[in-house]
Amino acid sequence: LSAAHGVGTRAALPLRALAPLRAFPPQICRLSTVAMAAETTATRDDIRNIAIVAHVDHGKTTLVDAMLTSAQAIQGTINKDDRMMDSNDQERERGITILAKNAAIKYKDIKVNIVDTPGHADFGGEVERVLNMVDGVLLLVDAAEGPKPQTRFVLKKALAMGHRVLVVVNKIDKPAARPEYVIDKTFDLFVELGATDEQTDFPIVYTSAINRVAGDEPDDIKDNMGPLLDKILELPKPQCDVDGPLQLQISNIGSDNFIGRLGIGRIKSGKVAKGLPVGICAGP
Repeated sequence: LSAAHGVGTRAALPLRALAPLRAFPPQICRLSTVAMAAETTATRDDIRNIAIVAHVDHGKTTLVDAMLTSAQAIQGTINKDDRMMDSNDQERERGITILAKNAAIKYKDIKVNIVDTPGHADFGGEVERVLNMVDGVLLLVDAAEGPKPQTRFVLKKALAMGHRVLVVVNKIDKPAARPEYVIDKTFDLFVELGATDEQTDFPIVYTSAINRVAGDEPDDIKDNMGPLLDKILELPKPQCDVDGPLQLQISNIGSDNFIGRLGIGRIKSGKVAKGLPVGICAGP
C-alpha cells in the first residue's frame, strides 16, 4: 500500500503483520496519535462506494459481470454464465452468492468500488456488515417478479443507514416484464419502510444484465451499460476526515497465496502508508 490509499478508499492489510498487537485487551487497544490535528472534512470526487443488494436470483452477480465488461476492467471476455464474483466452489456449484466480495472499475476517471452481496436470507449478516463500507446502494429488482421478501430486508437496512438508493429494474428482456408495476410496488415498499422524501425520490435504470445493456427508459435501451454507470456517478461522494488518525473498518476477511490473511475494509479517516504502525481493536 502507498500513501495514495486515503480516506474513502477500500484497502486490504496483511493481518499477519499485525498479529503481535492482538495480545492487548480490546479495552485498551485503540488507535491514537500524540498530537490530534483539527478535524478536516473533505469530499472525494474521484471515488464512489456502492453495494448491490437484492433478493436471491435477481441478477446481482451477473450485473457486476456486465459492469466489468462495459468498463473494460479485465482482459478477455466474460461469458454470460461465468459469474466472475462467485469464486467459491460452493457458490459455483449452487449458483448463488454466499460471501460478499468487492471489485473496482474505472469509469470516466472515477474509481467505482462495488460490493456484491448475497441475496439468500441465510446470509443476511453479510449484507448488514458491508453496508457500512458504502455510501450508496443499487437495489436490484426483477422486472417480472418485483420486490420479494429479501428485497424488503436489505432495503430496510440500507434506508436505516441513510443510504441513497438507485433502483435497477433487471431482466427487462423477459417476455413477462412489467416495469411500471414493479416500480409502483418498489415505491410502496420504500414508503412502508419509512424512507425519507429524498430516498423515495429514487433514480431508476432498466437493465438486462445478461445481455450487457441498460437504459433510462424501458423502451430506450442502449447497447451497453453506460446509462447505469452514469447514474452511479450521481450517487453520494464519500466524506472523509483527511487529517485525522488512521481508522480502517475491517468488514471482510480474505486470503492471498503469497501475502496470507487479509483484512478488507474501508478507510474512515487518515491515510495508509507502507510501514505505518497500526493497532487492531476487537470491538467498538
